[in-house]
Amino acid sequence: MRHEIIRTTPSWQGGPPRYDCVYVAKGGLETEGFRSLLVGRVRLFFSCVHAGHRYSCALLDWFVPVADEPDELTGMWIVAPEVDNNGQHVQSVVSLDSVVQGAHLIGVYGGEFIPVDLHFSESLDAFKAYYVNMYIDHHANMLVF
Repeated sequence: MRHEIIRTTPSWQGGPPRYDCVYVAKGGLETEGFRSLLVGRVRLFFSCVHAGHRYSCALLDWFVPVADEPDELTGMWIVAPEVDNNGQHVQSVVSLDSVVQGAHLIGVYGGEFIPVDLHFSESLDAFKAYYVNMYIDHHANMLVF
């Protein structure tokens, strides 16, 4: 058995915000590994009642793959924030039943120096693309590949 905590809060322990990322199942059985998943950053957990049934949901910012294959150098998939024509994050509501597990993203740094004053809480907004870290733990490795 495994227990995982996924957090989303505008102030983590009185400090900066914390919005964890998750893998979401696409819903089809025709693909395996990362091709069967979506990546989102959780902005809000909530539930609603309809016809006497409670639905647990999450509001997500989406990340989309930048290529059809993993990066040749690292072996990791690269994703970028999905934005609309106004540069705003594309968001949608999903059922918590479709959330598979937490995801870990690492910024694609490029050739520029990272500002010394960059706070970790801003890391998911600071880069144009992110590696999907399949090496974070055994479960992520087995899921993504």
